[in-house]
Amino acid sequence: QVQLVESGGGLVQAGDSLRLSCAASGRTFGNYRMGWFRQAPGKEGEFVAAISRNGGRTYYVDSVQGRFTISRDNAKNTVYLQMNSLKPDATAVYYCAASSGIYHSTRHHDYDYWGQGTKVTVAS
Repeated sequence: QVQLVESGGGLVQAGDSLRLSCAASGRTFGNYRMGWFRQAPGKEGEFVAAISRNGGRTYYVDSVQGRFTISRDNAKNTVYLQMNSLKPDATAVYYCAASSGIYHSTRHHDYDYWGQGTKVTVAS
């Protein structure tokens, strides 16, 4: 079992930056691929970014490429999502998730554990 707790959400203005954190406890953090997803009001959940077990590979949805950066610190059991140049369409609840799968995935059902989410609101 892995417990995930997100933090760092809040209300910001368009163009601002925000860093989300996700602290993991339970099983060995380094055994899991980690991902960030988001769900905007009235919309389906969306993959945002993912990172390999050792942090050597990262993946992003096209809409955030170049503005968001996912990283992890396995010594601190934490994964981060640095979000720069935020736009109002980034308004959503952001969830981190852990996957024991071998391969990278953008699909929700490939992730085994989920946090409760942290809300990000970007005002125009």
